[in-house]
Amino acid sequence: MVIKNLLVFLHIAGVVVWVGGMFFAHQCLRPVAAQQLQPPQRLPLWVGVFARFFPWVWVAVALILASGLAMMLQVGFRHAPLNWHLMFGLGLAMMLIFAHVFFAPFARLKRHVARQQWQEAGAALNQIRQMVGINLILGFLTIALATLGRALVS
Repeated sequence: MVIKNLLVFLHIAGVVVWVGGMFFAHQCLRPVAAQQLQPPQRLPLWVGVFARFFPWVWVAVALILASGLAMMLQVGFRHAPLNWHLMFGLGLAMMLIFAHVFFAPFARLKRHVARQQWQEAGAALNQIRQMVGINLILGFLTIALATLGRALVS
């Protein structure tokens, strides 16, 4: 029983860090930064914020994936409820989107900010914003599947 509880804790802790961080960045920090800061101040701020947040997301992704797989293996994929399979699929999609954000638009954002190419950096940040918005929606859908469970999919 202790192992199951630990797995659930690690899973939820990873979700809190990742989805909570996305919500804060997308819904709270982004609008204020866009309103109050010009690109030469705003874009380096985002590079710094992401440079601190993304390592935590990698840890969260590892925790979510490892704990989720461990819980699925405890009951067996065949016997796991449908909502678990849906959560697993949405989680994998979110992880792929995050990996793309990290290796493509975030890399471009850092490069363009270092060169003070504000227009190009802004385009990269906009792409990140859109993908974080998609992941935020997927994250809330996954949380709904986790908490409302079988009532949603039966």
